[in-house]
Amino acid sequence: METKSARVRILDAAHELMLTVGLARATTKEIARAAGCSEAALYKHFDSKEELFVRVLAERLPRLTPLLDSLAAQPGRGTLEANLTEIARQAALFYEQSFPIAASLYAETQLKRRHDEALRTLGSGPHLPIQGLDAYLRAEQAAGRVRADADTYAAASLLIGACAQRAFAYDATESGERPPVDAFAARLARTLLGGISVAPQPRQS
Repeated sequence: METKSARVRILDAAHELMLTVGLARATTKEIARAAGCSEAALYKHFDSKEELFVRVLAERLPRLTPLLDSLAAQPGRGTLEANLTEIARQAALFYEQSFPIAASLYAETQLKRRHDEALRTLGSGPHLPIQGLDAYLRAEQAAGRVRADADTYAAASLLIGACAQRAFAYDATESGERPPVDAFAARLARTLLGGISVAPQPRQS
């Protein structure tokens, strides 16, 4: 049986602890203990808890940023509807899994401020998916598949914002269940396309 590397064990432990106790309470000492290594060993692989958080998002959660980067680099590939549906699906899953991790930060203002400063230093942050989708839509705009007068940043903000809100907005409903991700993503993409696409969208029966 293959033994996991220390880095993988640390990421696994960090992901589990951040999910169960939240980012604010998941200390590097507890993460190291759960990974079966010393805190000093943890810092050989990660410079800070913030860097560990960023790596958990990038390596343990749905890979939203690589998808956006790939699509922006090759506009015109696939259909706009299929691409936006997949973006919305990945984004909804990403926020569904990341919201329980990061939510505890908002209860501790000073910690949130330090965390935000660290993310700026690392070149990361929750604004990046909006910027990434905006870049993709602008590339499609240049390729002639998105209307020239479309506000791509507003469109990106609407789609990403709706996906983020899905992570918490339905907890107090009678069922307490989120809308199924596939249908949710398809409806978002179809509705957004109605406002930005050059091609007329088929009427839904």
